[in-house]
Amino acid sequence: MRHFRLATALVLATVLLVSQAAAQNNDRWDTPKTDDGLPGAGPIRRADWFRNLWKERRANWSSKIQQDQGALVFLGDSITQGWGDNFGGKFAGVKVANRGISGDTSRGVLIRLQEDVLALKPSGVVLLIGTNDLEEDASPEIIAGNLKLIVAEIKRHNPSIPIVLCQVFPSSATKKRSATQIKAVNKLYAAAVKGDTQVTFVETWPLFANAEGDAKPEEFPDLLHPNEAGYAKWAAAIHPILATHGFVENERDTFKPEKGFKSLFNGKDLTGWGFRTNNFDHKKSSPDGRYVARNGRLIVTTPAEGSRIQQLYTTRKFPENFTLRLEFRATPNADSGVFIREPQLQCRDYPLAGPYKNLQRYKPQDWNEMEVTVRNGVAYCTCNGEVLEAALKVPATGPIGLEGDRGQMEYRRIRLHKIK
Repeated sequence: MRHFRLATALVLATVLLVSQAAAQNNDRWDTPKTDDGLPGAGPIRRADWFRNLWKERRANWSSKIQQDQGALVFLGDSITQGWGDNFGGKFAGVKVANRGISGDTSRGVLIRLQEDVLALKPSGVVLLIGTNDLEEDASPEIIAGNLKLIVAEIKRHNPSIPIVLCQVFPSSATKKRSATQIKAVNKLYAAAVKGDTQVTFVETWPLFANAEGDAKPEEFPDLLHPNEAGYAKWAAAIHPILATHGFVENERDTFKPEKGFKSLFNGKDLTGWGFRTNNFDHKKSSPDGRYVARNGRLIVTTPAEGSRIQQLYTTRKFPENFTLRLEFRATPNADSGVFIREPQLQCRDYPLAGPYKNLQRYKPQDWNEMEVTVRNGVAYCTCNGEVLEAALKVPATGPIGLEGDRGQMEYRRIRLHKIK
């Protein structure tokens, strides 16, 4: 009997220890009970619904740390969570992990960054956060301060991991998120990452804002969360950036020029192009990394300074009459240009950056075709068949140039046909 009692006591003790360990492990995912000793500043939500959701999602993620190793992590709040685990199939072929928690704040993201994100050794991070802080009356300065800490922690973990920082989306003053407040946050975000080549700052606010600076009901029915159309626009906005970092579009472009056309860009390197006084033959990028050749695309990368005017030119000049054709793709509000011998033809994200805001066939954040026919010193220019300039005067000879200013621009299938 004594042995039975001893065995029973040992079993009960073991069960108790296991239960205590499980409880402690489960408590690990609880929202911190106080702000004492926590990094950052500003609000941490502790309502019951949020505490339960925070705990549930984080505990679930803890069991997937190994399977999510090396994922492209999307980090944020309900806007990110609402996109779902497979992001509506928008990034097929990419290993992704959704680390959004509805209701989360910038400080909440900072607190859980190590265990929810960096433990995965992510291949990249797409970050959208800050809107809930405004509802909790946090100042733009507090929010931007937390953003700096988040970025710094990611950079300490991996000094080369690409960080895609999205501007806070528009909402509405009726949601305690006025256009004035959101613009202030985004301005501070831009200043916080200015000059940081590891961070690509994407202008997602003008992509969604109406004339008053608020969210559009047709894309944000509750003026806070995007619907399917809104998510599609967000995916398109960051797709070119993900392509530049090698997450998508890694196939070789098999396009062949039409009869009579000669390629000005071989799709593999910058042979035939340079900065006026030099050339980058057989080089895949300019020395400063601003112009990059990748899988058939000549990419003008987003400048770390926010805006920096720079031109790349063909090393050849073209005195003959010709037709130039190329395709371009712009991130939201990107600003660039195509130089025809010398004058610049504005090549931008036209609906947002202008000057041709009323084009009916322009495809935002997608490929558009530009055609320029030069005869006797006058250029006739179209985009997807719509007239941009009917009589742009150009010099007797000169190179073809591609400008970068703001945002990311991409060019491909650049070809020229000499005509009479």
